[in-house]
Amino acid sequence: MRIRRTMILETGLAVLALVGMPGMLRAASWPKKAFEWAAAKDALVSLYGTDTTSPSDRIELSAPLVAENGAIVPISIQTTLEGVRSISIVVEKNPRPLAATFEFLEGTIPAIDCRIKMAESSPVMVVVQTPAGLFSSVKKVTVTVGGCGQAHSG
Repeated sequence: MRIRRTMILETGLAVLALVGMPGMLRAASWPKKAFEWAAAKDALVSLYGTDTTSPSDRIELSAPLVAENGAIVPISIQTTLEGVRSISIVVEKNPRPLAATFEFLEGTIPAIDCRIKMAESSPVMVVVQTPAGLFSSVKKVTVTVGGCGQAHSG
């Protein structure tokens, strides 16, 4: 009986903790529409309300010049911009250009290491959203084998 009471109490406390969590710790809403667009410009407008960005040397985008396999292209992003709200990765020539978007809580270090899928050689653009606006950095990545297994000459 004592074990059962302890389990009920612990379960109740866990539920109260989840219900009482601050809103900022709950999952963010999924920007589904932005991921459905076939044009990079439309994806950015859907996500941010504009496709206008300012190039920034305060964004460090690391990606291979040549990716042997478009199915697993390593990307690393860091920025020294202040107040970063989100970072998005856009691959212009992908069938669905918005590859990823990440939201950041205040005080979080804005750095990402991930892998994206590229259908063919394309510019890869990183868009960083701050209270001061949208900033970007672009790097051209040549894919030798596409994310769907096709060979691409670039």
